[in-house]
Amino acid sequence: MITFFKRTLCIACILLGMTAHATVKLPSFFADNMVLQQQTDVRIWGTADPGEKIIVLTPWDKRSYSVTARKDGYFEVTIKTPQAGGPYNILFRSQGRTVGLRNVLFGEVWICSGQSNMEMQMKGFKAQPVEGATEELMQCQDAQLRLYYAKRRVSLTPVDDLMGTWRAADAASVRDFSAAAYFFGKALRKALGVPVGLICTAYGGAACEAWMKADWLKAFPKVTRELNEANLNKYKQRCPVSLYNGQLAPIIGYAIRGAIWYQGEDNVDRSDFYAPLFARMVEGWREEWKQGDFPFYYCQIAPYDYSIIGWQQYNSAFLREQQLKAEALIPNSRMAVLMDTGLEKGIHPRKKRQAGERMALLALSNTYGMKGLPDFAVYKDVTFQGDTAIVSFDRSKEWVYFENGTSQNFEVAGADRVFHPAEAWVSRNHVYVKSVAVKHPVAVRYAFKDWTVGDLMHDGLPVSSFRTDDWESLPLTPSKGKGDYNEPR
Repeated sequence: MITFFKRTLCIACILLGMTAHATVKLPSFFADNMVLQQQTDVRIWGTADPGEKIIVLTPWDKRSYSVTARKDGYFEVTIKTPQAGGPYNILFRSQGRTVGLRNVLFGEVWICSGQSNMEMQMKGFKAQPVEGATEELMQCQDAQLRLYYAKRRVSLTPVDDLMGTWRAADAASVRDFSAAAYFFGKALRKALGVPVGLICTAYGGAACEAWMKADWLKAFPKVTRELNEANLNKYKQRCPVSLYNGQLAPIIGYAIRGAIWYQGEDNVDRSDFYAPLFARMVEGWREEWKQGDFPFYYCQIAPYDYSIIGWQQYNSAFLREQQLKAEALIPNSRMAVLMDTGLEKGIHPRKKRQAGERMALLALSNTYGMKGLPDFAVYKDVTFQGDTAIVSFDRSKEWVYFENGTSQNFEVAGADRVFHPAEAWVSRNHVYVKSVAVKHPVAVRYAFKDWTVGDLMHDGLPVSSFRTDDWESLPLTPSKGKGDYNEPR
């Protein structure tokens, strides 16, 4: 005999197509083909007629949830999700009408954000391809990898919804999705064997400040640009708060496992306070999401010759240094190093596979507890013996080495603070550095330039550029002009 719940469910399934006049409206990210975070309490919200009663049916546990819309029409329900699997249909019944969310999976959900190097689709930008895209598109079909790509939007005030749709991975959807995020998700799918949902909300040329609330920025007096209509029209994604309002606020509360981030190029001209700024952004996101210190993995920007866009007065190595410092400021975070993937004449590196897979490496090791994976070594300290500097490293269990046997990326300076090219060699997990021009070195720098190809490695992974000194050589004021260096045409 069919139970009442099953009978109700069957009737509701028949009514799935009868949604034209349904009063229940859901944001675009609560839709067919979505992935919900497994084994947790998941919030789903939307609007209906004021005072309307909505019944939500969840077939995996044969439960029903009842909620009444507020006077402004808003309603919210929290459902319990099962272990990874699916597909299922989630049904919303109100006033004899039914809205159905079809083909819903449960698995691992990640937010993917930043500026153009996160936004960059697998098809690339005009005349700026992604390495290996053709081969990947021919083999990317995966019904359990789901992709949501939010369209660009800036706003003076927080909006209610993103503009996008959920799509299963195939050549058509992957072509139009973030390449870095896709490679991240693909690696998780293969390693974990569960459905993965990626929500990409990024904007080329975006400032870190744009992804933050005004209250969070009060601690940073150097951020002087205000969010008003004139500035929004002029600066768009470089205007503080504009992307928090337009591309983040709507999705806050969607249950996730964590976030990945690829941004920083826009902040090169004001890098001196990026580490605390970025840390406050992550802290703010976590406060808003109310999921504790969820994992946050990010890419260090890759080397590039910024003089091409008229930024010869800046050294992007200072921004990379700030990103490295941010690891210590942000709990449950790690940085993927891209020193070997840059493009001298292009700010959009073609090697997006390395970006995505290295963030996946961090997630698999630190969030999912996978053993046996390599790690990024990091500069620890330096000692000086006569004319030679001896550099040591942390997280370097397998010992550091030079990719090509030798390196031309080291410099040393004496008390005069003038750096000279240096000879470098590796012995037993230490790098020894000396220069005939410096008899008594007091500082060492490695790859501390805009453009370079990183060659100091550990276990197959690059080591970040670093310096042992704290001598500042930053411009006193940020650039007043911006090129279109990371604006796809």
